[in-house]
Amino acid sequence: MKVLILNGSPNEKGNTALALAEMEKIFASQGIEVETVRLGHMDIRGCTGCRSCVKNGKCVFDDIVNQLAAKLQAADGLVLGSPVYYAAANSTLTACLDRLFFSAHFDMTMKVGASVAVARRGGCTAAFDQLNKYFTISGMPVASSQYWNIVHGCRPGESAEDLEGMRTVRVLARNMAFLMKSIQLGKEKFGLPEEEPRVMTNFIRN
Repeated sequence: MKVLILNGSPNEKGNTALALAEMEKIFASQGIEVETVRLGHMDIRGCTGCRSCVKNGKCVFDDIVNQLAAKLQAADGLVLGSPVYYAAANSTLTACLDRLFFSAHFDMTMKVGASVAVARRGGCTAAFDQLNKYFTISGMPVASSQYWNIVHGCRPGESAEDLEGMRTVRVLARNMAFLMKSIQLGKEKFGLPEEEPRVMTNFIRN
């Protein structure tokens, strides 16, 4: 099994990386292959709503987003990690995810998602909720832990001192591994849930 981890931090050895590395260790112990991609230092523009991806099957801006689409398609789970600057996920990560989830036209149903927010003090729960919305619009079960997936730290390496936060992400990784394996067994025995034709509505009536 495979997990794709997207690190939204621009800091290679920052607190977000430290929290995600804790999860990587658990995945490795569970026999799960992990690929981590750091995005925070990249120049990733946001979605323009041009809808070229509907016709072409990929984003019109041919950068890391299209590469990640192929990696996500091959993965059984996705972990999103972000530093919190203004009570929201990192803007570079958000730009990437907006385009990735809008332009990727493969079925993400039953790929397991998990998000981790890292901050000095506040804003984590808002960022955590924001990131989970990418999963819940895509038919992806959301892995949980024994607390919200929050780690605190300011200076590089400081999150290692957040013992509860580190325990939270380790439990998260174990629960995610269990869920992915259980879903794989379920798919083999029962298949995926039945789909209904998509109906698109809005609130404007002409």
